[in-house]
Amino acid sequence: MKLATALRSAIAQIIIDKLAAGTTSSPMIEVYTGIIPESMGVAISDTLLAELTMSNTVATESSGAITFDVIIDDPSANTNGTAGWARLLDRDGTELIYVTVSEIAGTGELQFSSINFQTGSPVTVSSAVLTVGG
Repeated sequence: MKLATALRSAIAQIIIDKLAAGTTSSPMIEVYTGIIPESMGVAISDTLLAELTMSNTVATESSGAITFDVIIDDPSANTNGTAGWARLLDRDGTELIYVTVSEIAGTGELQFSSINFQTGSPVTVSSAVLTVGG
């Protein structure tokens, strides 16, 4: 599917607005082992490796590309494991998006210097860009 730029931009802005919605805390990124579940809203059986905090404004949009603002590192990974996917939660903890992960220069929407996380080691996102159908 390909979308007109104006439509891509509108959808991207809706995503940003939804992630920024709520008042309880900041939007979060949870990184898990395994593969992205086929459906959202079901219990997650993969292991939670890390939790990173997004800024409350979340991101900026340009021609359908969502470029995330500063993402605060998780100072200490929860456990050892290989990152397989991540989910993005709004400010009230409601899941909104599942994304792929990879190492730098890979194809993941979220990229890390390494997807092999070690208990107690910091976790830093190297790149975070989502592109709405182009």
